Amino acid sequence: MNSIKDILVIGGGLGGLMTGAILSKVGFKVTVLEKNRTVGGGLQCFPRHGKIFETGMHIMGGMLPGENVYRLCSWLGITDKLKIRLTDAECMDFLWFYEEGQKYSLPSGRKAFYDYLAGLFPDSSSDLQAYMNALWSMAAEVDIYNLRPEKDGLLREHCEDFLMPVNKFIAKYIRNRDLSVLLAYMNPLYGGIAGHTPAFVHSLINVSYINGTSMFVDGSQQMADALMESIINAGGKVCAGETVKEINVEDKEIRSVVTDNGNRFKADMYISAIHPCSLLDLLPPGTFQKAYCKRLQSIPNSYSAFSVYIGLKDGTAIPFVNHTSYFMQSADVMWKLYDYNEEEFPSGSLCITPPSSKIGKYADRITVTCPMPFSAVAKWADSRTGHRPVEYKEWKARMLSQVLDKLELMIPGVRNDAEFIIASSPLTIRDYYAVKEGSMYGYMYDCTNMALSYIPMATKLRNLLLTGQNVFLHGMCGVSLTAIKTAECLTGRGSIVSKIP
Repeated sequence: MNSIKDILVIGGGLGGLMTGAILSKVGFKVTVLEKNRTVGGGLQCFPRHGKIFETGMHIMGGMLPGENVYRLCSWLGITDKLKIRLTDAECMDFLWFYEEGQKYSLPSGRKAFYDYLAGLFPDSSSDLQAYMNALWSMAAEVDIYNLRPEKDGLLREHCEDFLMPVNKFIAKYIRNRDLSVLLAYMNPLYGGIAGHTPAFVHSLINVSYINGTSMFVDGSQQMADALMESIINAGGKVCAGETVKEINVEDKEIRSVVTDNGNRFKADMYISAIHPCSLLDLLPPGTFQKAYCKRLQSIPNSYSAFSVYIGLKDGTAIPFVNHTSYFMQSADVMWKLYDYNEEEFPSGSLCITPPSSKIGKYADRITVTCPMPFSAVAKWADSRTGHRPVEYKEWKARMLSQVLDKLELMIPGVRNDAEFIIASSPLTIRDYYAVKEGSMYGYMYDCTNMALSYIPMATKLRNLLLTGQNVFLHGMCGVSLTAIKTAECLTGRGSIVSKIP
């Protein structure tokens, strides 16, 4: 590895930029290629009528001082470039089960979270304590999550709860049905599916969020820009608008990458930060064994989303709320968010009023995200952005209207207060992010077949590594930790985390 100097990263989303920034920090010369005109992937923002919208909904854990993502960003020297706002401690998440009429305002902090729920379910206080102890104990087992040198990787021997289906894990400790459903409310944040999602994913997400969540002020593009700047300042390059169309391979090594602009890039080591199935399309036939290709193509992807972006008129009295609001049609849908019924859509949604540096008492924007499987739009899969058939546009208008109907229950009069409304579907996510089936969280971990869904960073090509949410964990925290793991494939196990104070 001492001979490796130049790194080429394919994909300029969080995974590619974070991996590139880490490797730049330890002395490698990094070039990042991004197909879109703006880097960032899910961090990208878009302006409309003077308002900035995030393409993804970023409610982050791990950004409190002393926590994993904060420590990583501090080591990279970018924390002072990020404008972060903590959500309200007394209500980090508001949850409404509409048909039952049940509303919850969940506070942040382990003790406050426990005290609140124990007060609502006093007969289950001991069950709740046991559940939370198990939750934190599981998170403590994951070395990279705690920025410790890894011993034997994620699939080493763990506690019996670790790979248990998340619904069974909750049921193991919680006997009260209402409380067990409530404790699964973060399912939309990691694509949780009963019988398949392993408990450790539930643990890592919940521990990060319960400890305290935050949001970007003025949009998530600042994270992408800060990482890009750190790569450039270290002598590297970030090239936007360079769509890779061909990867040349000889003797089990990548020799060059060619973009649709006709540019050819060469490096000592290549890192793919795009969906593995998108990577296969760029490689010559026969590069990998058929069994490996079939495996990558057969791994289920997490579900996608239908999103709505609302710009509010000046002078509207819709209050700014400093937390996420969850709407569930009923408690019964908590484990069925990936199901799709056109007439009943959406059965659940997440809503935020994004903060800005100019925000006051009232909101100026609203973003709503509704889980939706790719099957809902599969009939139009051959179309591309800007060239959709009339049937799709009519369907999209109906879905938008139905989302607004549900949103009116939470925010009465929102239609009248809207200056403009924009909607996106799983096809939009697929086309802009080059993600198979518009998946929000990449490959889905399946505890019934972990050997299938766990993808190593190293490949059979001697100079190709993988990074991003498809090979370990998703989200701001998960992708950042994955970037460390990928970088340590070059620098040695534990070499990066040992540097992070």
